[in-house]
Amino acid sequence: MSIFLGTHLNRFDAKGRVSIPAPFRSALRDQAKPQEPLVILRPSHLNPCIEAWTAAGFASLAEPLNEYDPFSEDHEDLATSLYADAYPLDSDKEGRIILPDVLRQHADLTDDVAFMGLGRVFQLWNPAAAAERRQQARSRARSLTSKKNAPTGGAQ
Repeated sequence: MSIFLGTHLNRFDAKGRVSIPAPFRSALRDQAKPQEPLVILRPSHLNPCIEAWTAAGFASLAEPLNEYDPFSEDHEDLATSLYADAYPLDSDKEGRIILPDVLRQHADLTDDVAFMGLGRVFQLWNPAAAAERRQQARSRARSLTSKKNAPTGGAQ
């Protein structure tokens, strides 16, 4: 299975297009099925960035909706937050995409885009915010690892 690794910086061109990094395009193409979009983009619920999903990954993201009554407000809210701001996109021959304005605004993207791999998905960030997020994640990961490996106190 192809996964998304690393952080790559690309710039918007004069027409507002940005190239998906070649390793990410390759992973997307490996996972895409005929008649599916190359990638599905949506604003992150947690951070000022854009999430990029394969079609299969996005379908699995939607599976928990099946646990809700389809006529309930909870289902309606979750479905709206998941689907209403999702954008299926295909790239041109050079691997470029045009991001919808609402997504560019959500992530505060102007000239450059940091593509951050997170394994099964990748994210698009304002480069300064991406650097800050990576630092926060490393710090939190150290803390989480320290707690997990801390002695639990036993016999003395």
